[in-house]
Amino acid sequence: MSTVVVGQVVTAIAVIILVLLQDRSAGAGGAFGSSGGGGDFLKQRRGAEKIMFVTTIVLASIFIILSIVNLMLQ
Repeated sequence: MSTVVVGQVVTAIAVIILVLLQDRSAGAGGAFGSSGGGGDFLKQRRGAEKIMFVTTIVLASIFIILSIVNLMLQ
């Protein structure tokens, strides 16, 4: 396995774990902002929640870049 593929696997696992750890409303209603709280969709993130959110975006971006690099190397 090449280094790029190993990087893809590691970042994919990390993104999956971070997405599962993020606190969201359960069920399909939470995906559409109808969690009953009104305005939860635009709430501000603070502390560890913000760090996890930003880290998820960074790791997803790294995964996309590694995928493009892997495609170019083939």
